[in-house]
Amino acid sequence: MSWFESLVLGLVQGLTEFLPVSSSAHLRLTAAFSGWKDPGAAFTAITQLGTEAAVLIYFREDVGRILSAWFRSLVSKEMRRDHDAQLGWLVIVGSLPIGVLGLTLKDQIEGPFRDLRVTATMLIVLGIVIGVADRLAARDETGGRHRAPKQRKTLEHLGTKDGLLYGVCQAMALVPGVSRSGATISGGLFMGYTRAAAARYSFLLAMPAVLASGVFEVKDAAAEGHVAWGPTLFATGIAFLVGYAVIAWFMKFISHRSFMPFVWYRIALGIVILALVTAGVLSPHAAESAG
Repeated sequence: MSWFESLVLGLVQGLTEFLPVSSSAHLRLTAAFSGWKDPGAAFTAITQLGTEAAVLIYFREDVGRILSAWFRSLVSKEMRRDHDAQLGWLVIVGSLPIGVLGLTLKDQIEGPFRDLRVTATMLIVLGIVIGVADRLAARDETGGRHRAPKQRKTLEHLGTKDGLLYGVCQAMALVPGVSRSGATISGGLFMGYTRAAAARYSFLLAMPAVLASGVFEVKDAAAEGHVAWGPTLFATGIAFLVGYAVIAWFMKFISHRSFMPFVWYRIALGIVILALVTAGVLSPHAAESAG
């Protein structure tokens, strides 16, 4: 992998990680359209450490408060009723599905799931799902001629059942094209949460899974020596800087705007990819991963 490739891929990772468009799909597509080797699942997992560092810093007050309450709840029965302590436990519960499936489907994630036809299909399917969820949320928020606006849930309403359902939605993002934020936010909207609450929990829930995945990939890469560390770490730094700016913008955007621009983008991109693969312009299979 060249330094220019790492710059471009780091920018793509930072720009797309927190938007409901699938960062793994865009990394795969950027390489395919540019004629580069597929950066691979290891590169994706390691550069996501950069974007998760941006999440930790942006939500540092939330993270510090949750961790403090959670640790205190281990020794104090009274603290176990605290909302932040419960939220800490719910993040752990919600991380179980992606942890189990990530280990179980590791070979598929690094192989067949990276087929561009799968990616394109997931872009379209989840785009439609996000669109339906967004319309339901908008209907509740605005009401209508014959119905009053409906109050949507906040994170204070989050329980074990919803936390686990969020986790199942997040696990779907193991397939490129799904989008971690897209799956969890749309799942939250279907469960009746506000856009802001769904996005906030989506980002908090991603931390354990992404950090664990990145650490495992770093360990494996160090043992096998198949990662170009200089360009990969450079891309990770770029992803961190760009990712932080995107989080700040996205949290403001979702407070008063619809997800429909992302929906139409996903559907259009998926159709274009399927057309190019069908026409033979793009190969559906990844080239040998860059090292």
